[in-house]
This record gives sequence, structure tokens and C-alpha cells, in this order.
Amino acid sequence: MEKLGTPIGSYAPDFELPGVDGSVHHLANYLKRFQAVGVVFMCNHCPYVRLYLERLKQIQDEFQKQGLTLIGINANDDTHYPDDSFENMKQFAADNQLNFSYLRDVSQDVARSFGAERTPEVFLLDQQGVVRYDGAIDDNAQDANAVKMSYLKDAIAELLAGHAITVASTEAIGCSVKWR
Repeated sequence: MEKLGTPIGSYAPDFELPGVDGSVHHLANYLKRFQAVGVVFMCNHCPYVRLYLERLKQIQDEFQKQGLTLIGINANDDTHYPDDSFENMKQFAADNQLNFSYLRDVSQDVARSFGAERTPEVFLLDQQGVVRYDGAIDDNAQDANAVKMSYLKDAIAELLAGHAITVASTEAIGCSVKWR
């Protein structure tokens, strides 16, 4: 089945979304300030997101000075999944000491435009806003010490070095996005 959304090599959809920090976040502003932006579709309740949180924070720490930022976006339907409400997102960000922005996509339009299917699923954008990588963070959600392929870290390093991305797409592993 062909994936809907924004294919590799296409411009990512621009967005303007509220963040848990009380600000409105606009993708265009990130693209002005960073060489690479990792858009991570995530949520509060998914066990896979929880398994990957420390790794995401480490990636943000490792690559921030080189010109990367991550942006977490929660598009889950909070009517059926109240753990994913905006208020609970604020608490989740504080409890987990997130070191990257965490935004709410209430309309789910941003997630649909990107073609997000899982939490977590990452779309790595270059400074022009072109999607260069889509998929999983790495090849082992259960055990960070057993990772053999660090897909996202490798893609970031290649992008920041000005190289073509060797593995531009992988299958994201995690929970499904909870659509209305």
C-alpha cells in the first residue's frame, strides 16, 4: 500500500502549532535558525515513545550545536485517549525534562499532511524544508544497548555533512497515530 503524505525529496508542509511552553511554533522559523529539523510524531501514552525518549533527548544534545533541533508533535485524538490532552502534554514534558519543543496538532492536519502513521515516527528536514528521511529512530526499540542501526543519527550526520542520506526511509515501529 502506498503511503500518503509527504514523500522523501518533497517540501514538508508548513505548520503553526501551540507548544507546551505557551508559545506558537512555526516551522518556517525553525528552518531559518537550524540546518536540520527532526519532526517527531509522538504522544504521551505510547510505550514505544517512552522507550525512545532518552534516545531522542540524547540526539538533541548531541546534534544541537551542529545545527539540528527536534520538534515533538502530538496529533493523537485526546477524546478517546485523554492521556494525550494538551494539559497532560505539559506534565509529560516537565516530568520527562524534554529538551526539545513539544507541540499539539489538535486538528491532525499536520500529521495527515506529513503522512505520519506511528508514534514515534521521524521526518528529518533539511534547511529548505525538504524531507530527507522518514521512519524509525533506530532498529531496537526495546534495548538501546543492542542497537545495530541508528537510522536517525546516521541520517542527521550525513545531512549535516552535506552528504546524501544512505538510508532515507525505514519502517517506523510504534503505536498507530490515534485518528478521530
